[in-house]
Amino acid sequence: MAKQVRIGFERKAVMLPLKQILPIRQFQPNDKWFGKYDSVLASVREIGLVEPLVVYPNREGRNSYLLLDGHIRLKALQELGKTETLCLIATEDDAFTYNARVNRIGLIQEHRMIMKALAGGASEAAIAKALDVDVAKIIRGKYLLDGIHAEAVQILKDKPVTESTLRVMKQMKPLRQIEMAQLMVSGNNYTHAYARALLLGTPAEQLVNPAQKKKVPGQTEEDVVRMEKEMETLEREFRGVQDDYGANTLHLGAVQRYIRRLLENPKVKRFLQQRYAELLEEFQELAALETL
Repeated sequence: MAKQVRIGFERKAVMLPLKQILPIRQFQPNDKWFGKYDSVLASVREIGLVEPLVVYPNREGRNSYLLLDGHIRLKALQELGKTETLCLIATEDDAFTYNARVNRIGLIQEHRMIMKALAGGASEAAIAKALDVDVAKIIRGKYLLDGIHAEAVQILKDKPVTESTLRVMKQMKPLRQIEMAQLMVSGNNYTHAYARALLLGTPAEQLVNPAQKKKVPGQTEEDVVRMEKEMETLEREFRGVQDDYGANTLHLGAVQRYIRRLLENPKVKRFLQQRYAELLEEFQELAALETL
């Protein structure tokens, strides 16, 4: 039977007075410096609290709760003069999961949420006010994915891709966009600089405008051609490594299990220690690896 996963919080959210919620860390001024606090404050002011706070009953005091997740939201609620808020009651005193294991929303996901809000009748000005951004950014963002193939969007939908990277992708034809998205995911690199490098390695026939030359400041046309060939070679070698990765990992896993069984034998371990101490040390390091 499949192992059942226990829910980490009570199914029903409850309203709690803010004075009963105790933060487990101090609100840091740099939260404001990076603009996160201002954005949250604007959102709570305009549309209310979207995501409930997560709290855990305080065992050292009655009628109080430890705040596991939502310190910035709590500060915003206090600044706006609110006296109570909606909370989820956690069943475990686990702040690590909420603060370190939560996937942050990506640019493409944010775009889809904005488009859904616009389709629902919200105006650009209202969304901009709720997110505390310039309305021009919302208007410009409506066309964020125009010119990007749907399959490339699907590959990058939850990745930290940047707006400038997407602009580079728009210069390529659909098949090359898909290849580029796969390369970025495989290399876990979504920066504009990497996108530009992939653009340089793209043959002219795979560009939307083949007549437009790829220019690099300080580089001659011959340099650009050489870089294009080098990028093609790197991509080919990278795909070769990627194709062999699964088989190599499987073989290494089998070798690791075999070495572990060998080291469990006292006679084998003693023989290696007496004759091949350096080799034994390498075997022990391999056997101790938890992930390959």
